[in-house]
Amino acid sequence: MVVDDNIDHCDVTSCCLEMFGFEVVARTSAQEALDMITEFEPHLLVIDIAMPNVDGYTLIRTIRSLPPPICSIPAIALTGLRNTLRERELAIRSGFQTYLVKPIQPKDLVVEVLKLVGQPLVLARTN
Repeated sequence: MVVDDNIDHCDVTSCCLEMFGFEVVARTSAQEALDMITEFEPHLLVIDIAMPNVDGYTLIRTIRSLPPPICSIPAIALTGLRNTLRERELAIRSGFQTYLVKPIQPKDLVVEVLKLVGQPLVLARTN
């Protein structure tokens, strides 16, 4: 599942993953993602940090507080913010497994995804 309030970034991230054989469901707000996450079983989350209303840090902390198996879905933080050690540490402490800075290169995204989930698969599927 890709979550980014910028529809263009959401589309680009989704297309990058689809080019490598992943099926992707995209949402443009934290609330949309939370509403959907209980209906679907995503194998991975790719979440923008700087979203209005509920940011990526809050979203991942909320997801980590949900019951299994949802709470243990691997997650990648995406940000257009500065690439600092402090930002990376905050992402990891919040519950992300890794952190990428926009603009992302498709290869870099796919490498991180494969580290977390292995072969291309459905990033969200219906029950």
